[in-house]
Amino acid sequence: MNNWLPLNFRLQKLRAKLLNDPYYRLQSGEEIPIAAQLGMRIDANQATVDDWLRLPGLSIHQARSLVELSRSGVKFYCIEDIAAALSLPVQRLKPLEPLLNFVYYDHESIIDPTHLVNPNTATVETLAKIPYMDLSLAEAVIENRQAAGPYRNVADFQRRLQLPAEAIAQLMHFLRF
Repeated sequence: MNNWLPLNFRLQKLRAKLLNDPYYRLQSGEEIPIAAQLGMRIDANQATVDDWLRLPGLSIHQARSLVELSRSGVKFYCIEDIAAALSLPVQRLKPLEPLLNFVYYDHESIIDPTHLVNPNTATVETLAKIPYMDLSLAEAVIENRQAAGPYRNVADFQRRLQLPAEAIAQLMHFLRF
C-alpha cells in the first residue's frame, strides 16, 4: 500500500515534463501510454528528426532515414511501413503505435507541406497570406513572438495567442515549427 505514493509522484512528474516540454524524449515503454493519454502524437509523414527521437528506442540514424524517405516522397500508411523502412520486426515498433498518426497527403491537396510557414521567422505579410489568418492575427503573432520568444509548437502557439480550438484546427495545417 505504501508504494502508490512514489508511483503517483513519478507519474505526476512525468505528466508535468510532457506538458511543459514539447521536446521531452520518452525514456521507456512505460511512458508511452501516459504520453498518448496526454495527446502526444507524431505525424509519421511530416515528422522531423527531433520528433522521431522523442520515441524510445529509435536512433539518430533511424530518425534521419525516416525523414529522408518521407521528404523523398515515401508515404507511411501504418506501423508496418515504418518497420519495413527501418528493416525492423513490426513487434519491436508496435508499442510506439499509440503515438503515431498516419495521415495521407495527396498531391492535389491544397496544403503543400513544402510551403508551410514557420511563425517564428515569418513576416506579417507572409503570415497574412495563410488562409484563416487575417492581418490583425498576423500582427499579434509577431508581437507575441517578440515579447515572449519563439513558439515551441502548435499547442504553445494556441495557448499564447489564446486561439479557440476551431481556429487552430484550421491554422495548424499551414504552420511548421
